[in-house]
Amino acid sequence: MKIVKTVAEVREQVKAWRKEGLTVGLVPTMGYLHEGHASLIDKSHEQNDRTVVSDFVNPMQFGPAEDLESYPRDIEHDAALVEAHGGDLIFNPDPEEMYHEGFSSFVDMTVLTEELCGLSRPVHFRGVCTVVSKLFNIVTPDRAYFGKKDAQQLAVIRHMADDLNMPLEIIGCPIVREADGLAKSSRNTYLSPDERKAALVLSKAIKLGSDLVKGGETDVKKITDEMKSLISAEPLARIDYVKIVDAATMQQIPVIDRPSLCAIAVFIGKTRLIDNFFTEDV
Repeated sequence: MKIVKTVAEVREQVKAWRKEGLTVGLVPTMGYLHEGHASLIDKSHEQNDRTVVSDFVNPMQFGPAEDLESYPRDIEHDAALVEAHGGDLIFNPDPEEMYHEGFSSFVDMTVLTEELCGLSRPVHFRGVCTVVSKLFNIVTPDRAYFGKKDAQQLAVIRHMADDLNMPLEIIGCPIVREADGLAKSSRNTYLSPDERKAALVLSKAIKLGSDLVKGGETDVKKITDEMKSLISAEPLARIDYVKIVDAATMQQIPVIDRPSLCAIAVFIGKTRLIDNFFTEDV
């Protein structure tokens, strides 16, 4: 396993693998890897001959008041995890390598990015689509792996790949949780002990919502109102959104009468966390 910093080095290595007839998987990450990322690397290692992990905190997907500078970084830790799970190459570029002086080309999307995180973080998905498109062009993978915790991101990337005829398969992998139910996230490291305890309100709300759906409730307002009530009872929690949307279009619906996504974003103190469930999975 090796770490490279330049586009040219990635392309040279992938070209060599292709000459051997090997398949290539890509796991795009922003680093500070945890068991959730490890599960993506494991799946890529299982399905491909070689696995590339990108480790890049993408400045383009952060808004002006967001946590770009404080976002956790630890390439030595990341390298150990990637190697332990069968990864073959880490692409760890500097921002200048990805966005040269005068960079002015972007990949953007409508409809799917207008709700949920796209509504509260208006520049986010333009940054995601642009960097992921660049990574697909640089690595030219057969398959790319994304976690279902970022469900809207997964839907956006699948739609982008289909719209732009990108010749690869997009694989979504299940949410990985802590023993107490909290979804794994690099941002969990921001939480104080009291905030960490309070953050369990997210997974409790997700369980409440999924139990209501499992019990036959289809009224979106009833489900989300109960979830909001549970979250609001936690003093350290502040709701960004609790919504149920069409799983294909990410648009809000009044009744669950099709495959749907229930997604939440909640601030615990200053830390914004997300969680979700798909109605088809309950």
